[in-house]
Amino acid sequence: MIKVIITDDSALTREVIKDIFRLTSDIIVVGEAADGTAAVELTQKLKPDLVLMDLMMPIMDGLTAIEEIMAHSPTPILVLSASLGDRDVNNAFAAIKRGALDVMAKPEGFTTDTISPCFTSDIIEKVRMLARIKVIRRRPPTRRRAMVASESKPGETHRILAIGASTGGPQAVMKIVRSLPAGFDASIFIVQHIASGFAQWLNRESNIPVRLAKDGDVFLPGTALVAPSNYHMTVSDGKIKLIKDQPVNSCRPSIDVLFKSLALEHGGAVVGVLLSGMGKDGAEGLTQIRKQGGMTIAQDEKSCAVFGMPKAAIAMDAVDMIVPLGDIPQTISRLFDARS
Repeated sequence: MIKVIITDDSALTREVIKDIFRLTSDIIVVGEAADGTAAVELTQKLKPDLVLMDLMMPIMDGLTAIEEIMAHSPTPILVLSASLGDRDVNNAFAAIKRGALDVMAKPEGFTTDTISPCFTSDIIEKVRMLARIKVIRRRPPTRRRAMVASESKPGETHRILAIGASTGGPQAVMKIVRSLPAGFDASIFIVQHIASGFAQWLNRESNIPVRLAKDGDVFLPGTALVAPSNYHMTVSDGKIKLIKDQPVNSCRPSIDVLFKSLALEHGGAVVGVLLSGMGKDGAEGLTQIRKQGGMTIAQDEKSCAVFGMPKAAIAMDAVDMIVPLGDIPQTISRLFDARS
């Protein structure tokens, strides 16, 4: 049985969410909180499998509550935001920086009668998935050595950095992209399985321009392009091609689709990085990058929120280097600096 605490200052919202979970046989609401302070106290007392967290609340807001929970009683947290438009994107991704695993937008007109079957199935699926994740206490990161020494393959000139991530990945992607200096002399491509607003958030955090990719874009050094929701991102003749083929590994965009496209077009010029995520998306694509002479990096188990995707890639012998998240920026820097 999955034990859940619902945190929202709206009694109606809490009731609607309880109605949704009553449709299941494996999710039970063990507590409710109308503010962050109560959420922190209930989490410590009841030890739930997951906390649903609103962000805008009285007494203690959701961001502060997330920090407190992750510091003292680490628990998977799913944020329900009133909106994921421009106004609220900063708060949504600030929650992920503080330790929340994922963010969902509340539908407009949030009542039992108006909730769509799609939202109902999505929130049930996310709760089931996130509740299984083992989260860690949020402390200042410590320095760790890479498990495998990073070296460029002889004769290769890296011009492309490709990053793939899923659950637990937004903060990891941010750490890497934020480390890239202004004028970074390579093209960057990112696939992250998450709601809209990710590119805008990254752009505000980074030294390089980050934006959603558009069909027909010419990709240039020093710019990061993020795959938009519901489209696979591929490359062809130096341009972005967005396609709406069937999901791959239940994902659209798919990391595999991007990685395989880059391997086919650019081979040894590619450095592929696979980060935290559930499932196996990216493993086959990383294999293709390695076969074509590119360099491949997987985040190590200890620093992953979810070790599924990197583990799958390692099992397929697709990985040149297994590196803790804290060391990946330096590893990337060495790989691209080695060109000179």
